[in-house]
Amino acid sequence: MRNFKNIIVASALLLALTSCKDKAEPEVKTVDVEVDAKEVAKTLDPNANYAKVEFGIEGMTCAVGCAKTIEKKMAKMDGVKSAKVDFDTRLAMVEYDEAKVSPKSLEEAVAKVSDVYKVKDMKVVDGFGNETKKCKEDCNKACCANKTEAEKKACKEDCKKPCCNKEENKTE
Repeated sequence: MRNFKNIIVASALLLALTSCKDKAEPEVKTVDVEVDAKEVAKTLDPNANYAKVEFGIEGMTCAVGCAKTIEKKMAKMDGVKSAKVDFDTRLAMVEYDEAKVSPKSLEEAVAKVSDVYKVKDMKVVDGFGNETKKCKEDCNKACCANKTEAEKKACKEDCKKPCCNKEENKTE
């Protein structure tokens, strides 16, 4: 009987020690979801009018839990062609179908991930940061290399690249 009592006490003590935790914080798990490129291509309308926006996101504290979660949430929206969130620059770049998605709905999607995240400085752009810069560099190298200023100006007017045809670039 004495051994039986010792076994019961030891079992109760062991159960209490292994089942109780010191911290009351919830355990957070991140799950990667693969998106089939063929499935996305089927849902995108090739005749749609796509717009690009860039905006800052305040409140992010990590690249995986915050930035990737926001990116995936926006990418899953019907009408979003692409979504990229850069944690280092706290910048989101989204290309979307204007008939299905609005800048307001993108802002709401970010807020639905968590109340901590706030969208700031949303602006419609022709190309995302590095795309526009690279296009201008390519235009200057390929189209207008080794030419006089007058020839460069004429070259930019004839250049087929969209970044060369913008008004702000014609006078450069």
